[in-house]
Amino acid sequence: MPGGRPRAFDPDVALDRALEVFWRQGYEGTSLSDLTAAMGINRPSLYAAFGNKEELFAKVVDRYVSGPGAFADEALAAPTVREVVERLVRGAVELTAGADTPHGCLNVNTVHACGPDAAPARRTSLACRMAGETALRRRFEQAPDLPAGHDPATLARLVHTITDGIAVQAAGGRTREDLHQIADLALHALLPG
Repeated sequence: MPGGRPRAFDPDVALDRALEVFWRQGYEGTSLSDLTAAMGINRPSLYAAFGNKEELFAKVVDRYVSGPGAFADEALAAPTVREVVERLVRGAVELTAGADTPHGCLNVNTVHACGPDAAPARRTSLACRMAGETALRRRFEQAPDLPAGHDPATLARLVHTITDGIAVQAAGGRTREDLHQIADLALHALLPG
C-alpha cells in the first residue's frame, strides 16, 4: 500500500520558524494560527508532523538547546572552571541580547510567564533548565581546579542565577553592552584573579 502524500514543507525549517515565534511571543502568547502562519503549513500538517502545541513546544525546546543554546554544552568542555563559567555567562549575553535573536531566553521566559493552563510547557522548560544545572554541577564536581571553598552544587546554582538574571534583563530591554558590563563584574566577583 502506498504511503501518504509526501510533505510539502521542510520540517527543520518549520521547526526553526516555530522556535522563533515561541521565543518572541512566549508559549501562551503564541496561537496555533501564529504557528501555522510562521511555519507555512496548515493545522492538519502541524498536527501530523509535530503533534499538538505542547508536543511542538517540547520539540522546539530541544531545538533551542541544540541550536542557539548549544554554547552551554560547548562551555562544559572548556578546560578550566573559569573558562566554563566565562563561556556560560558571556554566551548568555549573546543568546539573550544578540543582534540576531529575540531578547530573553525561551526557557526563562516560559518558566516566568505561564499560567496554570500552560503547566506542561512550564514543566518542559523547568526540566531543560534543571538538566543544564545538573550538567554544570557534575562538571564542577569533576574539576581539579574548583576554587577552594566552592561547593559544586551551590556554584552551579549561582552561575544559573546569573545567566537567568541576564536573560531577564535582556527581555526587559537592557542592551548587549550593558549586559557585557554586568557579566564582566559578575565574573570578577565570582572568580577573582
